[in-house]
Amino acid sequence: MPQVTASTGNVTAHANTSTGAEAMVRLLQGYGVRHIFGLCGDTSLPFYDALARLDHGIEHILTRDERHAAYMADAYARVTGRPGVCEGPSGGGATYILPGLVEANESSVPVLAITTDVATTSAGRFPLTELDQEALFRPLTRWNGLIRSAEVLPRMVRRAFREMTANRGGTAHLGLPFDVQKAPVPESEIWADPDFGMYPAFPAPPAADDVDALTEALLRASRPVIVCGGGVVLANAMRDLATLAETLDVAVVTSVSGQGSLAETHPNCAGVVGSNGGSAATRTLVDEADCVLFIGCRAGSVTTERWRSPTPDATILHIDADPAAIGAIYQTKAAVMADARLTLAAINRLLADVRTTPKGGAARVARAKAEKWKAFAALSRSDQTPIVPERVIAELRSSLPDDAIICADPGTPCPYFSAWYEWPRDGRHFITNRAHGALGYALAASVGAQIGRPDAKVVCAMGDGSFGMCVGELETIKRLELPITVIVFSNAVFGWIKAGQKSGFGERYFSVDFTTTDHAAVAAAFGLKSWRVEDPAGLNSVLAAALAHDGPSLVDVVSQPLQDSAAPVTEWVA
Repeated sequence: MPQVTASTGNVTAHANTSTGAEAMVRLLQGYGVRHIFGLCGDTSLPFYDALARLDHGIEHILTRDERHAAYMADAYARVTGRPGVCEGPSGGGATYILPGLVEANESSVPVLAITTDVATTSAGRFPLTELDQEALFRPLTRWNGLIRSAEVLPRMVRRAFREMTANRGGTAHLGLPFDVQKAPVPESEIWADPDFGMYPAFPAPPAADDVDALTEALLRASRPVIVCGGGVVLANAMRDLATLAETLDVAVVTSVSGQGSLAETHPNCAGVVGSNGGSAATRTLVDEADCVLFIGCRAGSVTTERWRSPTPDATILHIDADPAAIGAIYQTKAAVMADARLTLAAINRLLADVRTTPKGGAARVARAKAEKWKAFAALSRSDQTPIVPERVIAELRSSLPDDAIICADPGTPCPYFSAWYEWPRDGRHFITNRAHGALGYALAASVGAQIGRPDAKVVCAMGDGSFGMCVGELETIKRLELPITVIVFSNAVFGWIKAGQKSGFGERYFSVDFTTTDHAAVAAAFGLKSWRVEDPAGLNSVLAAALAHDGPSLVDVVSQPLQDSAAPVTEWVA
């Protein structure tokens, strides 16, 4: 990279050095970073000054709080395959940015958070906003460190990118003190390894003996089912999965995070399984299997309906890059600890030389789908008021292009979109925060997704509980003129909790209801084109207008609350 010579106020870089702030910007540039999401603060002034002065090609996206900066970086990483980068100042900025890092880390999504800090010379002297950033971030990231001197800054940045993108992947955090931002860094140290600018970098290949054992067990099965988690899409293993499913005619189901592993219109894909978005028909596929192959899936409580499906007598096989996931829940007959794409490719090479017997997966999937969609058909045409969510899903399915991206919050949107929106393409088209499920995720995620994939139509779906937690980012969407369509399921309740109180606590409702908000009016105040819909007869035309609008838009749908619905959530149905 070229040398940087600059002098601004008391920040000086000489011909053979850069300041720490300049070095940080140039290292990010070297890793191919194109966008940074963040919020300004006193301790970030040298870093912002370097961003303003240097020619680096990085666009800074100003957010309205640090939590949403991290959520934007998360979704950006999911759709681009590049690490998302977010930043914030010391003190409150560091604490606010944490929720997004927790979600991304548990989802194996590479996100780098840079939080500036008080000067190292002020540490322990009670400066404003001082806290132990290194201790704060340690249990919640894959790797983190406080940069205590400019000399170590470049190697710590390089370590952060290696940790984020290699093997399992996850988040990294760097604390950047004020004085380190102004101290000199030798030019010879400012270099990046661009191989770690994409995920997964240097994916782990499988051991041949492990592949042989797993393939042999799969071939012996009569009714195998593949359960895909988010690791399939993260590893870009979709094509190899399709080859395996078609070669053996195996039924495929997914977790919520695994949607996109196989197009849900594919004859071998039955869609989501589990307690959130699954159905009796998809559960039956898993329960009747004599062999279940988990791929990039931790087999957690939601996917397995609290570890009851698959049944104990099924043979369990597992492919995962994370050794902690294998054997954690089920006794495993054969396992491969490696990258999903490389492992599936190795299995497919073995099968190319073997005469295989079709496993009848497509026929079983067809029967399951017929049963599943029968339950949806009547509700999808319902004229009931308040508007049932199934009607909204049906209208969107008929209106959105195949390459659309939907970002959905927990609560009302997640189970409905997971169960009833049939994704016509593989890959990353559905984004929701399944690791920790914090409300207020989807609006910021839609910003990251739209910036990362600008040619796609992006839809944000949220409940009004989530709306109250993220409404400020409507200003960000309007300022950037992003053509995102926001859909609010408006029912004035924290519906997931109220539904749980109904099903499990004798309908003793406590502290879950709030007053109705005119979300369309709020959006209009921010400058968005907006509509409010109460009559299902007008839903189609309003959605069409919102989706066709060339700027940001919002549709406030007065909708059925979850406690009164037929939501695809096992514990409520039971």
